[in-house]
Amino acid sequence: MGRLDGFALRVAPRRHTGPDARFPVRSTPMCAVKISWPNVCGMATPPMFTLTRGSGVPLLLIHGMGSSSATWAPVLDALSARRSVIALDLPGFGKSAPLDGPVTIATLSDAVQSFIDSEGLAGVDIVGSSMGARMALELARRGIGGNVVALDPGGFWTPRQRRIFEVTIGASMKLTRRLQRALPALTGNPVGRTVLLGQFSAHPWSLPAPLVLAELRAFAAATSVDEAFDALAHGPDQEGAPAGSTPGEIVIGWGRQDKITFPSQAAAAIERFPDASLHWFDKCGHFPHWDQPEQAADLILASTG
Repeated sequence: MGRLDGFALRVAPRRHTGPDARFPVRSTPMCAVKISWPNVCGMATPPMFTLTRGSGVPLLLIHGMGSSSATWAPVLDALSARRSVIALDLPGFGKSAPLDGPVTIATLSDAVQSFIDSEGLAGVDIVGSSMGARMALELARRGIGGNVVALDPGGFWTPRQRRIFEVTIGASMKLTRRLQRALPALTGNPVGRTVLLGQFSAHPWSLPAPLVLAELRAFAAATSVDEAFDALAHGPDQEGAPAGSTPGEIVIGWGRQDKITFPSQAAAAIERFPDASLHWFDKCGHFPHWDQPEQAADLILASTG
């Protein structure tokens, strides 16, 4: 047995017949690693790394731009106590190789859709953060998946907000790359965490140092982060879904102190997804699963059944 990101590794999970007609029950008492080859537009994509844990009905987690499956660490125990959690590394992020073609919200969503198909996960409940939250909504718009929890999704900004995103996050990306050697010391200090993540968290000084270091390391190492950033900064806004057209219930969660996707964007998200309900996180920035992990886990489990 080896180790990865603080979790024990085992072979891919066993499958048993379960009470939910959609899926076999997955049992993974420890954390499992699997490499999958999804198929996009008839062509195999590079391997997609997944981190799985828990047992029961599957729950798919999609991280945000520059992140990886490790971002879910604060809620992993709570979620995996009741569900078989499958956390992806999107192509070009974490331990997954990049796509062979263009990197856009559409092509990344295509890759996740193909993963769902290839793994027999039709109707799976999906949780996304930031860019991953937008992808979860996009999949729901396409009729893919089951219930959805989208935490602070992108794609709903005004032109001015989009420009703010481009300028501030672009500067953060450059700074993070320049500071890689100093990151262990900076992230190990509450003041350093505040300086580095003040735009992302409502209380960055209190975040676990290993979590912050892993996130910033993943950000700098992601081979597709620049293309994904360009797609968010210059690509189309997120399309909506008419009432009654999505395969499951949608809950959109938003941090009241989010400085990346501003809280005012929630109105546009609900307008484009009229069947969605909105949940506000107090004392919370862009990552509810970091700033309010207990509340985020409770919301996810309650909203996905």
